[in-house]
Amino acid sequence: MNYFLVLITSLVLFSGNVLAADVVMSLVQQKSLGVIVAPIGKNTLLSSRRFPAEIVIPVGQERIVSAPQSGLLDQMHVAAGQTVKKGQVIAHLISPDLLGLQRDYLQALTQNKLAAKALARDTELLKEGVIAQRRYLETESTHDEASANLAQSRQVLRLAGVSDDAIAKLSPSTGMASGLSLVAPISGQVLEQMVTTGQRVDMAMPLYRIAKLAPLWLEIHAPLEGLPFVKEGMQVQVPKLQASGHLIAVIRSVNKADQTLHLRAEITKGAEKLSPGQFVEAEINLGDQSKYFSVPKSALARQGNRALVFVQTKAGFKPINVTVISEQVDEAVVDAPFAGNEKIAVTGVSAIKGTWLGLGGE
Repeated sequence: MNYFLVLITSLVLFSGNVLAADVVMSLVQQKSLGVIVAPIGKNTLLSSRRFPAEIVIPVGQERIVSAPQSGLLDQMHVAAGQTVKKGQVIAHLISPDLLGLQRDYLQALTQNKLAAKALARDTELLKEGVIAQRRYLETESTHDEASANLAQSRQVLRLAGVSDDAIAKLSPSTGMASGLSLVAPISGQVLEQMVTTGQRVDMAMPLYRIAKLAPLWLEIHAPLEGLPFVKEGMQVQVPKLQASGHLIAVIRSVNKADQTLHLRAEITKGAEKLSPGQFVEAEINLGDQSKYFSVPKSALARQGNRALVFVQTKAGFKPINVTVISEQVDEAVVDAPFAGNEKIAVTGVSAIKGTWLGLGGE
């Protein structure tokens, strides 16, 4: 009766993750059963490891300056590597096509003025009963059409690169300009100059590439098995260049070539030490995720829907319940109440488990 009571008591779980019964096993017995122990490790799947990454320019921080009209570049004021401010003149383009656009605008402007005067005159005549309603409506329609043509011509000039101030000053008395100044659309650095002074260019031909270089993005390729551990907001470092930032996206698209996970970080500190297109090594700080431990899969013993490992003690082994977070080919990441200096059985686990389940003797 006492034998069964001892056996049942030995298999009862106490509160927490620690199991009640220890396995008494001498070193000689461990050796004869092929039991080998090894220290547990911290979760090193992502932490304390460096991953290949590429520096890229964030979306919205890069602009291509293109030729708004075909023509001749007679002046270029900046070159690659220079810093520019938004609105700064960077080049001058002479364009015969621009003269035609200005002519069309001035004609539309004149027609609109005439239509406005005619509408004002017929409005007064209609009030006095001199003209019929039909004539007034025809005059009003002509004015609306002229206004629409003027708006269209003004918009065409804007698309051609002419500023609103220049359009406002354009009149038959001031004459027409044969060229226009191209300005920087954003503040930043000129990364590329694609043309030279004196070159003839076509409409929409790229001239400059300008980008704001702070902050920058870091495109990281990490092991696919790390997906359960990464989340937005985690700290990221580029140790060799003393740059840092945080994860802003975990992209659920796997690289087919090497089956890696695509992560994106924003570098906010030390971005001036990095250059777009540069390849670096990045580290990810797992934060609270680093509390997990790494154990060989051979160390896991299954007990129903539970998993446990056997921690070495002076007398033998103590079974400890663990929560399996992730499993790879030969490694598992677990959550358990370890201090961090324990040694666990990595071979001969079946023999220990059999002894534990049969605790009580013959």
